[in-house]
Amino acid sequence: MRIVVAVVGKPRNAAVAAAISEYETRAARYWPLDVHEVREERAGSLPPAQVREREGARLLERSGSGRVIACDPGGRSFTSGEFAEWLRGEREAERDMSFVIGGAYGLGDGVLSRAVMRLSLAPWTLPHELARLVLAEQLYRAGSIVRGEPYHK
Repeated sequence: MRIVVAVVGKPRNAAVAAAISEYETRAARYWPLDVHEVREERAGSLPPAQVREREGARLLERSGSGRVIACDPGGRSFTSGEFAEWLRGEREAERDMSFVIGGAYGLGDGVLSRAVMRLSLAPWTLPHELARLVLAEQLYRAGSIVRGEPYHK
């Protein structure tokens, strides 16, 4: 099993970037993890739908051949334990997966139609850098749960 995280843009805040890096490094101890940042589309005079589609095309290019999981506030919610068990099942089935996080306008129809699942990271809309941090932390937490390590409480 290989996990890809494809995300629009780079974290702008140094503290958030450091936290993301820390949790992605920790998560990579449990799951083979590749992270790909794609260029944010300059919105300017473009309609939001066009921004979503352009960013979505870049995300899909970098997401690899794994099953696409669209991070979307309207998606399926898991507890940390449920998420860990789901990931364990995907690993046992030897399925690669790509978690995709959109930019300021979210994910376009091209990404959503390719997704095998929509995953809610929170009931709120999160800035993409915070969504990436939440996902990285939950990947790390899931790994610790699967191995029975003491991080998860």
